[in-house]
Amino acid sequence: MAVFTQATDAYWMPFTPNRAFKKNPRILTAARGMYYETIGGQKILDGCAGLWCVNAGHANQKINHAIKAQLDRMSYSPAFQLGHNLAFEFAERLADLFPGDLNHVFFTNSGSESVETALKIARAYHQANGNAQKLKFIGRERGYHGVNIGGLSVGGIMANRQAFGPLLPEVDHLPHTHDLAKNAFSKGQPETGADKADRLFDLIALHGAHTIAAVIVEPMAGSTGVLIPPKGYLEKLRKICNDHDILLIFDEVITAFGRLGDSCAAAALQVQPDLMTLAKGLTNGAVPMGAVMISDKIHDAMMSGPENSVELFHGYTCSGHPLACAAGLASLDVYAEEALFSRANDLAPYWQNAIHSLGCHDHVIDVRNIGLVGAIELEPRVGAPGMRAYEAYLKAFESGLLVRTTGDIIALSPPLIISTEQIDFIVHILNDVLKTLK
Repeated sequence: MAVFTQATDAYWMPFTPNRAFKKNPRILTAARGMYYETIGGQKILDGCAGLWCVNAGHANQKINHAIKAQLDRMSYSPAFQLGHNLAFEFAERLADLFPGDLNHVFFTNSGSESVETALKIARAYHQANGNAQKLKFIGRERGYHGVNIGGLSVGGIMANRQAFGPLLPEVDHLPHTHDLAKNAFSKGQPETGADKADRLFDLIALHGAHTIAAVIVEPMAGSTGVLIPPKGYLEKLRKICNDHDILLIFDEVITAFGRLGDSCAAAALQVQPDLMTLAKGLTNGAVPMGAVMISDKIHDAMMSGPENSVELFHGYTCSGHPLACAAGLASLDVYAEEALFSRANDLAPYWQNAIHSLGCHDHVIDVRNIGLVGAIELEPRVGAPGMRAYEAYLKAFESGLLVRTTGDIIALSPPLIISTEQIDFIVHILNDVLKTLK
């Protein structure tokens, strides 16, 4: 069996207990289709699409070939005052893919950058309309919007925030929608909880609608443990925002590109935002990239002033990077040619029945699902929250299955190419693991 001998001190790993990991590293060396391979040669079924991003599976040859061809043609192009054809083509394809009037694209390099961009555009839009006092943002408890200062400020995962001191002051938060007492073991969208959107009325009364620029939510909160929107909840948020001239931002970094059985959650759940943040499945995880989809009303309001003036003083060195655009265009082709969005929709009932079969185990206090996403929530150990799920994560990996955990929640979001037999394998491994948990 191969042994990992590389020194590990120099690499400070993200969102990882570095000291514990480096005592017993889990090293991946290859990936193809539904599987990773470890340094010891073990195949690991990917139960979470990498980090919610490899929707078309690993090492997709069409995507790989597109990146290689573009690398030989042009590996970099400046995004300021110059353009290249792939960026314009990719933007047009995205505008055609997403619903409503989300017809304009601003390219970034990650979901975190997409959130920062969307927040800045929201403020700039109101300023262009003569409402410069509309500066506040409303996020949500347990929300995850990346790791930059703006995203942390509107986010609501306390462990992500507490080490970094004061964040943006012009922010408030809605309550999260998770209600174990009423909605445990729901299949699809929970029946109760739409009234939690009414808390926005209280925040409007407190701050004044004239001060609020935007509300930002994940349609389905993924990183915090798969919190699924109750029926009618997003619709209520949309109406309240409409009635008070507040923009609605959907963070679809996780939910876009087939995860819920459609192009995005907005299409699947039929609620239209004003701005939408993207990343992850945008390029199937092959090249880092993010984007913000922008509605006509926001874009058009910004296209004022002298024609030669910059409309938005914002951007990144690698915005619309040629390799990322090549990967993104090829990813869209693969999604369409293999009908992966509808495939995810067709598999969703089988997936639902399979993961809900895990609800019989001791310590399981909830199972929930939507699209090809699922979560098994475990009762925390007294004095050791998170450890029961972390133990499950390690045991599953040893048995050939990669899952995600957050707190005491096991999260699942496999590549959309998964088969029913591979779904059965996930459930088989988790059944064995859950039986062993104390």
